[in-house]
Amino acid sequence: MIQPQAIEIEQAVLGACLVETTAMAAVSPRLREEMFYDHRHKLVYAAMQAMYVAGRQIDILTVCEELRRRGELDNLGGPYFVTSLSATVAGSAHLIYHAQVVHEKYIRRRMILGFNKLFALSADDTTDPADTLGDAYRLLDEIENEFGRCVRLRDMEQLMRDTLAQAEIRREVGKDGVTGIPTGFTELDRITGGWQNGDLITVAARPSVGKTAFALHLAREAALAGHQTVIYSIEMAGERLGDRLILAQSGVDAGRWRNGQMKENELVLAAAAAGELSNVPIRVDDSGSISMDYICAGARMLHSKGKCSLVIIDYLQLSQMKHEKNRNREQEVAQAAHKAKMLARELNIPVILLSQLNRESENRPNKRPVLADLRESGGIEQDSDVVLLLYRPALAGLHTDKESGFPSEGLGVAIVAKHRNGETGNVYFGHNPSMTRMGDYVPSMQWMQKNAK
Repeated sequence: MIQPQAIEIEQAVLGACLVETTAMAAVSPRLREEMFYDHRHKLVYAAMQAMYVAGRQIDILTVCEELRRRGELDNLGGPYFVTSLSATVAGSAHLIYHAQVVHEKYIRRRMILGFNKLFALSADDTTDPADTLGDAYRLLDEIENEFGRCVRLRDMEQLMRDTLAQAEIRREVGKDGVTGIPTGFTELDRITGGWQNGDLITVAARPSVGKTAFALHLAREAALAGHQTVIYSIEMAGERLGDRLILAQSGVDAGRWRNGQMKENELVLAAAAAGELSNVPIRVDDSGSISMDYICAGARMLHSKGKCSLVIIDYLQLSQMKHEKNRNREQEVAQAAHKAKMLARELNIPVILLSQLNRESENRPNKRPVLADLRESGGIEQDSDVVLLLYRPALAGLHTDKESGFPSEGLGVAIVAKHRNGETGNVYFGHNPSMTRMGDYVPSMQWMQKNAK
């Protein structure tokens, strides 16, 4: 099989770099030596790239001298070969297009090589299919990253134009100060402006505090506002998420729903809620033990089809880790969190990452969490743009929240412990006993009268 190649265009690119002083600056960020198909072209480009990085003048004579110093000039065919490249220059106007063609041919060769390897592994009974699947996701990840390579170097004039353009977009789309995806909580929207594109938001809590319930509320609010939402549920089956969504939409009693003791009218309400939710743009992947590579690959595919504008991952510590040699658990978790952040930046969407807190908060009298309680926290805290710590004072045996004075029954606190681009603080929310319905916290009239000044 003839590999994808474009020898004459490779020659044209190298020729332009030899005779035009600005050519190397345009080509260098886009091409690497391994992208050239012809081995001789690889050697010539490698020499020119090294000279460009060192700030040395590039022309036929200096490149020949560099190749001679490397002991490669005679193997190429001597100075004649280098000189012959300059005869194929097609003009600087076509240089970027020619570089793109060289890049594209390289990607096609990379795809052929990678897919052939996957085919061989798939046919080998001695290999673990899960490992092969992991290789497949990594290959797709590499190709996607390579295909999406672009030059991000901007001068201040361009950066200021881009910054002002984003500010104008925020002014146009901002509704009640919400420039991102609405959270469903008035105070949280005020603090964050909604979930912002490119941000990694970590929602952390101890077990049974309500991470998943809180995330489902965020998902439902985002989807009802028209945002394509994707949930990767590692901990819980999709049907259990469906239960909670139906209960939140219908108001059916959670205990009777779980025990199969629903009344006739509740079944009608649940069916109506399910019908309404069927049209909501939420997708759920409950594949179970999946890796962050799998999540990234799936999100990219959906995003390319316009079906992913918010990702929720439940939850980080359950995602499949690689267990590489000389890397401890904290480093593995940090690597997974970093991939989630890079996914947010690459797709320019918010990514909400659920995470466990360690047991330190349980040793405090009020069991109120702090940022240091993030389990395997170093990398998570570093990569997160926003960190929310969930707290329910009732679970700590308190009748009253010490900071707000609110009664603890039905009270939740989302502590904005980190906010890279804004303020921190407490967001108080109300919830029903089953944690299926949430909203802004409103104290009872009795409490307000009692505490009125």
